[in-house]
Amino acid sequence: MAQIADSATYMQALLAAPRPGAEKVLAFYDHRVGHICTDARLLLLPLDDHICHRGDGLFESIFFRDNTLFALDEHLARLKSGAEALSLAPPCSWDDVRSRVLDVARASGQDHGDLRIFLSRGPGGFGISPAECPAAGLYIVALRQSLPNESLYARGVTAFSSSIPPKQGYLARIKSTNYLPNVFMAMEARRKGLDVAVTFDDQGFMGEAAIANVGLVDSAGRLVCPEQDRILAGTTLLAALRLAAGRMPVVRMPIPREAIATAREMLLFTSATLCVAITSFDGSPIGSPPGTPGPVALWLKDALLEDMLRTGAPIAPPCAKENVR
Repeated sequence: MAQIADSATYMQALLAAPRPGAEKVLAFYDHRVGHICTDARLLLLPLDDHICHRGDGLFESIFFRDNTLFALDEHLARLKSGAEALSLAPPCSWDDVRSRVLDVARASGQDHGDLRIFLSRGPGGFGISPAECPAAGLYIVALRQSLPNESLYARGVTAFSSSIPPKQGYLARIKSTNYLPNVFMAMEARRKGLDVAVTFDDQGFMGEAAIANVGLVDSAGRLVCPEQDRILAGTTLLAALRLAAGRMPVVRMPIPREAIATAREMLLFTSATLCVAITSFDGSPIGSPPGTPGPVALWLKDALLEDMLRTGAPIAPPCAKENVR
């Protein structure tokens, strides 16, 4: 029988409890507490925060490399747009959110990693009404993340048509923490022993992957991606479209499944890996020679990295911040 403990006993037991994944946690911030901490045992979330039991919250995942946060302002703009859609205001100014993000990245002590921002409805009850929650929650976490291996780009990834339908448009455009369809897609990929599941709607038009955007270099040499109102437009995809427009036609349009068979290349866009070739889809090789990454995928990988490092937000070392007068 579980014993009722005083706060000191409970805290001791809490700190001794198993914590899978603790080795990945570099630093984190909880706005209610107001401090950055590096002890993963204290990375906790109030259970009555509606982000836990209702999925009423938003998140962003930002990769940093060479002490540079990739597309920080673009991620924050998307977070702000989602917050407006949910009538959700952060517990501080947006400028302060940005500053805390940089503080946590700096506290990680690493020059590369993954950073997550969570904006929640906040704690206050176990009902469904946002009125229970007097203030929003803000949580920022820096995670250990390996740099992508060059062998990934040399071989590409495998993909398949998911049995999970795309999200409804009004939900797809909000990066909420309600990710159960994405979880199903990840489970499906694991069962099949493949890398990436791609959604298609009831008319056979392409959607997106579980945590990535997808596009084609079609038979005419155009970079073609799904329409923006049907998917979550990733910051990496938008950067790729901007860069590619300088050297090839770029089109946003419904993409039928049949277009994959005649495509020169199929591309996967993520924050951490930027652009990776999909070299096999539904068991059929893609590329020329078949099953090999194409020139656009390889060029975009390098072009995106250069662009992200050039335009990203620098993570100033603590001494630089302290010396500012």
